[in-house]
Amino acid sequence: MKRREFLQATGAGIILLTTSTPALSNDNSSKSNKKIVWLMLRGALDSLHTVVPTFDPHLIEHRANLVNPIKDKLLPLQQGFALHPALSNMHNWYQQKQMFAVVAVASPYRERSHFSAQDLLESGLDTIDHESGWLARAIKQKDANGLAIAHTVPLSLRGDQTNVSTWYPSYLPDAESDLYQRLMQLHQGDEKFVSSLEQGLALRNQTNDMQQDKKSKAKFIQLAKHCGELLVNTQADCAMLEMGGWDTHNNQVGRLDRQLKELDDGLAALRTALAAEWQNTVVIIATEFGRTVKVNGTNGTDHGTASALLVTGGAVNGGKVLGTWPGLAPENLYQNRDLAPTTDSRSWFAALLHQHWGLNAAQLKQVFPDVVPVSQRLV
Repeated sequence: MKRREFLQATGAGIILLTTSTPALSNDNSSKSNKKIVWLMLRGALDSLHTVVPTFDPHLIEHRANLVNPIKDKLLPLQQGFALHPALSNMHNWYQQKQMFAVVAVASPYRERSHFSAQDLLESGLDTIDHESGWLARAIKQKDANGLAIAHTVPLSLRGDQTNVSTWYPSYLPDAESDLYQRLMQLHQGDEKFVSSLEQGLALRNQTNDMQQDKKSKAKFIQLAKHCGELLVNTQADCAMLEMGGWDTHNNQVGRLDRQLKELDDGLAALRTALAAEWQNTVVIIATEFGRTVKVNGTNGTDHGTASALLVTGGAVNGGKVLGTWPGLAPENLYQNRDLAPTTDSRSWFAALLHQHWGLNAAQLKQVFPDVVPVSQRLV
């Protein structure tokens, strides 16, 4: 690699790991006030442990070991559903009509591979296209700007548009400011490189407190906080966050207590960082598939089918549990083991894009070619 190419590839990465694009310009005067945050829970969230169907007579029969430790602490929702006790912030938002849940949702995927299921959900198509994500297609139709809180662009944000950027805290040693000035002088004739470097420096200043912690991996609460700050201070109209650790094959009760608390705290940090923009924001929280109805031999659950969709934000028409409940009777289970899916996750995504971002039928067809949006009022 030539010296100039090396510097172009790494110079701004010294600051942010990836160079910024105009989507992350500090000038937010022309940004849209309708924000979307897409949060992918990787590893398969157990929806029956999160949005608990306390009214279903077969719940205890299938999973007494999971339900009994939390049944007296559950947070009530409508129609006999209840929220896991760790989700106290989300329950408050539900009471404020700023959160709703959708039960028994799934993508078209019906196998049990995490990677394939995640790819299909992120692609949003009937078959996986690794170069076309549903949120990227929506950005193109909206002519919006996107941001991934990730080292590289995730599949959801891949496409042929150029207005998607990535940001992630760097754990490399900080470079001296003199280095940046030298890079500016060396490449003063390269407007694109200088612009990227200037944007990187500006974002570095905005997220300086996270950049200073080099010893440990960034926690979800930190990433969510900085996601909110970047949505407020840049031209980004939407952002993608990720949170792993949901593959609870064993010791599920304790593990999900911690996971759901971290999720809830992170969402609270996101709301605080968004400040007044929370009222213009929809947060979509989904996972690649659900988990088995019955408990396995290690007090966990295995890969399943249907799960739940959680949606929150100040722009949400919440305070309800949506979707069609299929029941947990043995004859109602999918393949005699899983919660059966009753609606396509994408039909809810499409409705949110229509109602919140104003995408019309033709535009939605470009995002989800084979999906009909649900008719409920979601925002």
